Amino acid sequence: MKKYRVTLSAEERQHLDELLSRGKADVRKLKHAQVLLRVDEGAEGPGWTDEHGAEAVGVGTATIERLRRRFVEDGFEAALSHYKGPDRVHQTKLDGLQEAHLITLACSQPPDGRGRWTLKLLADRLVALGHIDAVSIETVRKTLKKTACGRI
Repeated sequence: MKKYRVTLSAEERQHLDELLSRGKADVRKLKHAQVLLRVDEGAEGPGWTDEHGAEAVGVGTATIERLRRRFVEDGFEAALSHYKGPDRVHQTKLDGLQEAHLITLACSQPPDGRGRWTLKLLADRLVALGHIDAVSIETVRKTLKKTACGRI
């Protein structure tokens, strides 16, 4: 037994039919419209199984299951639109002052016996100077990528 049942109203069916007849929309949106029309278990809907609908539309059964869930939980428009994951907030490893120290260091003369700064040297020097407890060379690379200092 299906956990999420799609039952479209007459207006929603008409909207999907018009969307498909125009054919001028994002391919994903058109596929979602085709799926919703086929798995509709309302009075006018054919009520196809997920397997049958997946074969007819050319998508996987997991896509149909996710689409059913989104239709029931989030509504008609959400089921048609492309799902975008939750907004992720990434914390920066270096604050503004630490970035300034890194840029100043990268734009300065390299240590004796070296022709240029390496990412490893910069990371080690930042830690040695006490600006930060630990920093990866990837953080150093990403930070310097945003600057115009081209010495490394």
